[in-house]
Amino acid sequence: MPFPSPLHPDTGIPNSSALPRRLYPGGKAPMPALRGIPASIPRRPRSVRLNNFGLCIFDTNLEQVPSKIFHGRDLELTQIAQMLIQQCAKIAILGPGGIGKTNLARAALHHPGVAAKYTDRLFVSCESATTSIEIAAVIGAQLGLKPGKNLTKSVLHSLAKKSICLLILDNLETTWEPLDSRSGTEDLLSSLTDIPHLALMVTMRGVEHPAKVRWTRPFLPPLAPLSLEAAQKMFRDIAEDYHDPEDIDQLLKFTDNMPLAVDLMAHLVAFEGCSLVLARLQSEKTSVLSEGADKRSNLDTSIALSLSSPRLTVQTGAMDLLQLLSILPDGLSDVELIQSNLVIPQIRACKSVLIGTSLAYLDNKKRLKSLVPIREYLQCFHPVAPAIVLPLQTYFQSLLGTYKKYQGSNQVTNISFDSTKH
Repeated sequence: MPFPSPLHPDTGIPNSSALPRRLYPGGKAPMPALRGIPASIPRRPRSVRLNNFGLCIFDTNLEQVPSKIFHGRDLELTQIAQMLIQQCAKIAILGPGGIGKTNLARAALHHPGVAAKYTDRLFVSCESATTSIEIAAVIGAQLGLKPGKNLTKSVLHSLAKKSICLLILDNLETTWEPLDSRSGTEDLLSSLTDIPHLALMVTMRGVEHPAKVRWTRPFLPPLAPLSLEAAQKMFRDIAEDYHDPEDIDQLLKFTDNMPLAVDLMAHLVAFEGCSLVLARLQSEKTSVLSEGADKRSNLDTSIALSLSSPRLTVQTGAMDLLQLLSILPDGLSDVELIQSNLVIPQIRACKSVLIGTSLAYLDNKKRLKSLVPIREYLQCFHPVAPAIVLPLQTYFQSLLGTYKKYQGSNQVTNISFDSTKH
């Protein structure tokens, strides 16, 4: 049975009858599964209310509250603030899920210099939108516009009448990722940037900028994990500072200093203590940090949402390569990637997709790696097939044979891959 329309036929506002089926976990008709990814990936807005007509309105005022615990993003925040103060900039905050894009956007929204320049500031969550028309409906609701089937022109007209305005579109990847809605999303962005006194900021998973927009230079680099010092400060702000520093560092190794994972880990430690959480991690892995209801309080949900990216699911072999990386803490070099004769088609395209979706990255030695929480999740729920590992094992065995032949070492032993031990 098809989903009900996400838009009310007369108003253009998201249809409240569609929400439990389309957006909430546990509905009768969850989202269809993609390449083995769990079907019910929550896409619930952080706060939803009904107006007098029983229609769904997204209350984004709650989204605007900045985090009181905010570490390790001073350079990025300063760069964003300077760009917005100097001009009506067009900025994309990019990076993997759980890396802190939304919190950085909120911090920029409330930066004193930015607040002083932009009297009108709108923070719009696109998390539950599926088309540019739905994005326009949510923006229109914030602007107080009369509901309609397509508010795009009304939104543009209303924003054009304002003096100087900052518009933040959070989680824009929900409409940009699917190819059937990407062009419409980019057309909307292009029309918004035609308004000279409108500053635009978007947050998106991945590292690609949407087309049809002249983004302000220099680009903000995709967000990386926090420094160890920043992660430690964040942890102690949440879980207090009486815990054993060695235990904290051991816990942080599991998070790879990803802000969402650090936040969830610290809250869990504040309740259960370091020893119990460390013991649970041995058997439960990422599930320890996945007891919340949405992607901001459930690590597995956040990772599963990234794995549902159409860019990943349409590229044959991309998931196989990601699964292989899950058992390789040191990743793969380009030489290893190509010369090991992996049974993965279009291996370079697969690599590009993983980097583009921020499911993998290149370290300072140009080795392709994946963050620890993603690796742990894949090992638990989507382990690599032995047939994918075998060519790489054979390749490394050959290298060891060559080394033994020419170096005469008696210390080199055979390599044996056991994906359950990585």
